[in-house]
Amino acid sequence: MDFLPPKIEAFSEDHTTEETALLYDLNRQTHLQIMIPRMLSGHMQGRILSLFSKMIQPQNILEIGTYTGYSALCLAEGMKEEGLLITIDKNEELEEFTQSYFNKSDYASQIDFRIGNAVDLIPSINLNFDLVFIDADKANYSNYFDLVIEKINKGGYIIADNVLWSGKVVEPIEPNDKDTKAMVHYCEKIHKDPRVENILMPVRDGLMIARKL
Repeated sequence: MDFLPPKIEAFSEDHTTEETALLYDLNRQTHLQIMIPRMLSGHMQGRILSLFSKMIQPQNILEIGTYTGYSALCLAEGMKEEGLLITIDKNEELEEFTQSYFNKSDYASQIDFRIGNAVDLIPSINLNFDLVFIDADKANYSNYFDLVIEKINKGGYIIADNVLWSGKVVEPIEPNDKDTKAMVHYCEKIHKDPRVENILMPVRDGLMIARKL
C-alpha cells in the first residue's frame, strides 16, 4: 500500500488534522492487540472519510466491514445529529473490543453494530442511505454494490476501499488470485454502471467513489 515516496507521505500526514484522542488510542491498541492491524483505515484515510462525511452530512450511513471501528467513528463525525450509522462485521471475536470504543465515543447512541454476514443482513435493512462504505471481503464487493445501490438516495455515495489491492490490479493476475480478480471486476463494474458517476482515488490502497445519479 506504499505508493507514495516516504517523504511525501510523511509530509502529507504532518499537514493533516490530527486524530482525536479516542482514535489515537484505538489506532495504537489495534496495533498492539489485534491481528493484521494494516486493515485499520488509519490517520490519513480516516481524515478523508471524516471530511467526506462532513461534506455529505448523511442522515444514514451503512458500513460493510467494521474491523475495530476506526472508520465507523470517522464516518460518524459528519452524521446529522439524529443520524444513524449501521456497521456490519462477521468477526464476533472483535465485537467486545470494537463496541468498547463505540461506547466511549460521542456517537454511542447513533452506532448500530451488527455481527453477521452482510450479504444476509443487508436485505433486511429497511432504510435508505446517503453514504455506504465497503471495506470487507473482496470477493463480495460487487454483491455488496448490487445489494445497496437501490437503498442509496439520489446524490448519495458508495465508497469502496482497497480497490488498488496493493497495486496488484495493474499486474499480471495469477489464475487462483480471486481477490485481485474481484477488485478489477468491481472497478470495471462501477465504471460502466450508468446509475453512477465515479472516481478512483489512488489514496492509500485506493478508494473507488461512486455517486448515484
